[in-house]
Amino acid sequence: MGFTSFTLVMPFLAFYIQELGVTDNSEVALWTGITLGVTPAISALCAPLWGRVGDRFGNKLLLQRALLSCIVVMAVMARATAVWQLFALRAVQGFLAGYGSLTLTMAAVSAPPDRMASAIGAVQAAQRFGPAIGPLIGGVLASAIGLRNTFLVSSLVYGVAFLMVAFMYTEPAREKTHETPEERVSFSNVLAFENFLLLMLVIFALQVVDRSFGPVLLLHVTQIGYTTSQAAFLVGTLFSVLAITSIAGYQLAGALLQRTTARAVIVTGLLTAALSLGVFALVESAWLLMLTIGAFGAAAGAALTTAFTAAGSVVPRHAHGVGFGFLTGASLIGSAISPMLSGLLAARSIRAVFLSGTVVLVLLVVIVRRVMVERNLPVEAAPSVEET
Repeated sequence: MGFTSFTLVMPFLAFYIQELGVTDNSEVALWTGITLGVTPAISALCAPLWGRVGDRFGNKLLLQRALLSCIVVMAVMARATAVWQLFALRAVQGFLAGYGSLTLTMAAVSAPPDRMASAIGAVQAAQRFGPAIGPLIGGVLASAIGLRNTFLVSSLVYGVAFLMVAFMYTEPAREKTHETPEERVSFSNVLAFENFLLLMLVIFALQVVDRSFGPVLLLHVTQIGYTTSQAAFLVGTLFSVLAITSIAGYQLAGALLQRTTARAVIVTGLLTAALSLGVFALVESAWLLMLTIGAFGAAAGAALTTAFTAAGSVVPRHAHGVGFGFLTGASLIGSAISPMLSGLLAARSIRAVFLSGTVVLVLLVVIVRRVMVERNLPVEAAPSVEET
């Protein structure tokens, strides 16, 4: 609900900025970029802080606070009269929102340790599915009722999500911990847990590579010979295939972790994604483009969920908030800088964007194989008598 609500309006932000009086295309592009970028940038910095607060006072209250801030911000954006107001409101949203990391934390805490991968994968699938349908619904609404009123609809959808959390989510009882000062989890020592920094790097790099498609995919398809109308249809199809296969990859991670180690899943996923991306950069057939981007989505999705799960498994459950805050921060930073990096590379060669992504993933394979400590995660099993 939250990710769908967000994408009802944000893909059309440039049009709204023009409605507010900015007419020069370069200024529209600048304001659109910084207004979209300020929220994930601030959210990435604040995620560990809010995670720490959630560990101490409960995540449900924090999630309600985040959704309530989105309700207010979206409603106020519908009444904006100047573009700087949009920027300021998005900055406030970055500080107060951050429901993405909270939902991952809540999924990890709610699930038994042996089912954490399935729980995280389900939430990641929802986060991917929302942006897949949000722009379609938002485009229809913008045409029917106007962009300002679409912001109000977005606020209403956030309101529904708020009520769902308030009345449908029961927070698990908090574990009482009798930790000594030496055992207490802080911002500094959470990074010292086994494999944690490495897995943050994996999550960051996967997001950088995954989000690099957005700015250049249409240019790549037209460059290899497709007409404008053909390219528009093919690019839409490719993004849909990428979203669907990524969702499948998130779910696949849980099944794979029942059969092998987290390191093996991550290495296999990264290597498959690298090979798929390398072939994608070289082929021109529409079917091969769809096949290779689909293989990339499934492999990268499985590796991403496994990285989150493996990192979550080494952090004590009473500190999952701050742990997943750091992990989500790495993901947000990767998503924020990826368009800039791909744009710089595309200025020299569009294929270089995909080939450099291949190189990054291969380097990750080498690093993970050499550095990551093997650790068997709890295997999902049938419910015990007590659970039943």
